[in-house]
Amino acid sequence: MSAPDPHPAPHSAPHLAPHLATQLVNGRWETPEETIEVVNPADGAVAGHCAWGTPEDAVRAADAAARAQEGWAALPARTRGDLLREAADLLSERADDIARLLAVEAGKRLPEAQGEVAFSGEYFRWFAEQARRPEGEVIPPEAAGRRHLTIRRPVGVVASLTPWNFPCSIQARKLAPALAAGCTVVARVSEKAPLAVTEMLRCLVDAGVPAGVLNLVHGPARAVTQALLGHEAVRAVSFTGSTEVGREIMATASRRVVRPLLELGGDAAFIVFEDADLDAAIEGALVAKFRNTGQSCIAANRFVVHESVFEEFTGRLVKAVDAMTVGDGLADPCPDLGPVIDRSRVDAVTSMVDEALAGGATRLTRTFDLPSTGTYAAPTLLSDVPDHAALATQEVFGPAAAVFSFRTEDEAVARANATEMGLAGYFWSRDASRLWRVAERLEVGIVGANNALPSVAFAPMGGVKQSGLGREGAAAGLEEFQDVRYLALGV
Repeated sequence: MSAPDPHPAPHSAPHLAPHLATQLVNGRWETPEETIEVVNPADGAVAGHCAWGTPEDAVRAADAAARAQEGWAALPARTRGDLLREAADLLSERADDIARLLAVEAGKRLPEAQGEVAFSGEYFRWFAEQARRPEGEVIPPEAAGRRHLTIRRPVGVVASLTPWNFPCSIQARKLAPALAAGCTVVARVSEKAPLAVTEMLRCLVDAGVPAGVLNLVHGPARAVTQALLGHEAVRAVSFTGSTEVGREIMATASRRVVRPLLELGGDAAFIVFEDADLDAAIEGALVAKFRNTGQSCIAANRFVVHESVFEEFTGRLVKAVDAMTVGDGLADPCPDLGPVIDRSRVDAVTSMVDEALAGGATRLTRTFDLPSTGTYAAPTLLSDVPDHAALATQEVFGPAAAVFSFRTEDEAVARANATEMGLAGYFWSRDASRLWRVAERLEVGIVGANNALPSVAFAPMGGVKQSGLGREGAAAGLEEFQDVRYLALGV
């Protein structure tokens, strides 16, 4: 009798009935004649269909948002907040179904899908409260009979454009502050994972958000985006995605001086100093690198480890990765990693690994026997990766990473900053002085110091350098959707 497999495959997952992501224009759910398939990356089965709209649908949606803008802005902030809170409650009630839908269409592990849906609700709850706290300023006058003050007003119609990797939480991070600020919205979500986020938007409609305030258009990304940015009523565009596409959106937005709010690509370093708590650092590394199978813009791309702990940290991390299971995120027991979103992502990650190996890199992790159906990429750690290799210089967006060693703090910071990106960075140390020093030197918008999960609704998220403009979350996230109006009064 053969020995048992030390890494048994999870049992197959149950299938859900196909679902349809419809469009929402002026309060009406619509299904155009054309639809496209949404595929489960875990097994290649059809998970549902997505209504496939047109640029003309985007124009109709922007028209509806423009008509609704004045009335929505005129509502008391508390009323808007109450609607957001009601939507959060509905999302909680429907969380199990929406999370399973998300796990199927995006290939997520069910616990991660459940966490994302819950996190989405936190944005609606937090901005429901923040909506009641608009900030203005009274400025001391320099002349008798004059008074000076500022108030904040909604910027107007917002185009909200989001990707497939966290389709619910990223859209919630934009919708919640925009609606709280008094803006109306036209959303477009990725056709690769449109099902769960459409149901999240349904919670807002069912909560009582008026017709035209929230609109959703599916369809070709470039054409729909250009139609929205060319519409005279659209005043801001909030986009999360690649730096390449972000640059294009910024250029298009400039033609009408549409405000760009951009969260773009990342290339996060994960630094482990000689005084780090290695138990915590290993745990943090697994989360920072492999959450959502590495498909996160704030994922750790490069491990930079002090030479005195390099062997121990790397050996322990490799052991943890080698013990991982890979499979359908709805399987029982739940695997450690699910699939990546599609074949192109498999090819991209595999190409980065192969290039590094051809350049002299060493594979540290075992060879994985991946499922025969679906789109899976093996978790991979490499050492001796050339500095010019894509794995060392570009966003990976998958479960592979390079491990480098360093001798001095200056060397570690220089390597971490040696990228055009500046979204997130991580480091592990027990030195209080170093915590301040390195946090200030890393050229990123988000620093995780002894913390691999920095994302929260009440703190500002965003990048520097080529990783974007503006902030999402916290009071700063609300202000991005507001204009400052100056009042000069004679009394």
